[in-house]
Amino acid sequence: MNYVVLMETVVKIILIIAIVVLPVLIVWLNNRKKISEANQRTQIVLSAIEKNKETDVEELLRKMAPQKRLLKEKLLTKLLWGCILTLLGLALTAFGCYLIAGRGDVRNLFILLGPFIMPVGIAFLINYFVGRKVLAKEIEAEQNQLLNQA
Repeated sequence: MNYVVLMETVVKIILIIAIVVLPVLIVWLNNRKKISEANQRTQIVLSAIEKNKETDVEELLRKMAPQKRLLKEKLLTKLLWGCILTLLGLALTAFGCYLIAGRGDVRNLFILLGPFIMPVGIAFLINYFVGRKVLAKEIEAEQNQLLNQA
């Protein structure tokens, strides 16, 4: 068998796996995880009811529910990713320019990847600053609610 044909076939198989099988597998594993968590919560509630008939099921479920992320946490995560991606884009672009200056090879991956990553980081930073300004009242209300609960 011709080596080129074999390599083309291997590349096609890898692409099919990456484009079709991998996303399906991720969705299936995520759904399976959610179903297993729901089954575990159900088992805990049933065993609590069996042991103590007086158990308040609603309060138990509220305590077992996963904690919601606060708006401030979400905004800080966007700030973090914005900084990381912006700096990574700048670094890749600078390194690509350095390689072009040293070797004269314009086709390097760094000079192509940097300008695509940097705007994503800048978009995260813009999203953070706009979100901080727009959601200031909601963040303050969330903090007051947490203080009142404690």
